[in-house]
Amino acid sequence: MQQYGPGFGYLATVRADGGPRVHPVSPVITDDGLFCFVIDSPKRRDLERDGRYALHSFPPEESDDEAYVAGRAWPVTDDATVARLALAARAAPLADWRLFEFSVDVAMLSRRGHSSAGSADPVGGPAVQVWLDPVGATPQAQRPVPLAAAHSARRAA
Repeated sequence: MQQYGPGFGYLATVRADGGPRVHPVSPVITDDGLFCFVIDSPKRRDLERDGRYALHSFPPEESDDEAYVAGRAWPVTDDATVARLALAARAAPLADWRLFEFSVDVAMLSRRGHSSAGSADPVGGPAVQVWLDPVGATPQAQRPVPLAAAHSARRAA
């Protein structure tokens, strides 16, 4: 997602009629989690109404490798977190954006044509790794647990 420096990927959201909407975005990946600044737009209204999302990497020029994450997004309301991430990500101060945090309920990494041990099949077949969060994959009535808190809870278990 960050192969070109700043994050770049395709964000899929759920339109009000239930259909998909896909737009390019610049995700922000930190030790605290996965975030995205979203300007006033149909995709922002999608996230505010129905937080389900999928984020797919922009394809690298030199390979067909790909990465994908999916889960739920919610607005970040802590002013200190918003200010810290806006500074770190150089978010335009006068733009009408809102910061969202993304839970990661499923993640997939697909590497094709790599010959190193444990990656892809030497004849060019894909090596696919998928991670599922059994807690995040279950529908919940409450707000999702932030990524950093989920990692801390797993380390403690």
